[in-house]
Amino acid sequence: MNRKMSFVGLVIAISLSAASVFIPHPMRAEGDETKAPAMEVQVDNFTFSPQTLTVPVNKAVTWTNKDDIPHVIASNGLFMSKALDTDQKFSYTFTKAGTYQYYCTLHPKMVGKIVVQ
Repeated sequence: MNRKMSFVGLVIAISLSAASVFIPHPMRAEGDETKAPAMEVQVDNFTFSPQTLTVPVNKAVTWTNKDDIPHVIASNGLFMSKALDTDQKFSYTFTKAGTYQYYCTLHPKMVGKIVVQ
């Protein structure tokens, strides 16, 4: 009987140990640990959203044109996209910390800012 109880105890211990390996962490969904926050700016209704975006150094920011008309995204001397039609994207990787103003060359009142930390 003592050997039988030891076997049952071993089975229970193994079962509990195996179950803990397969139970996902309760605070995050499976696979979330690899997803980084999006570094995206939407161009829509003649505005940039968000108007100010804070990103870490060496991260790419992607602008997506959701307007029905073209936009050109530019920051003086740093970057300039081609004319982006609806749903087209432009990305730029910021390699140095700082604050970068940008605008649409076709609609200069459209302005935004990227803060790189």
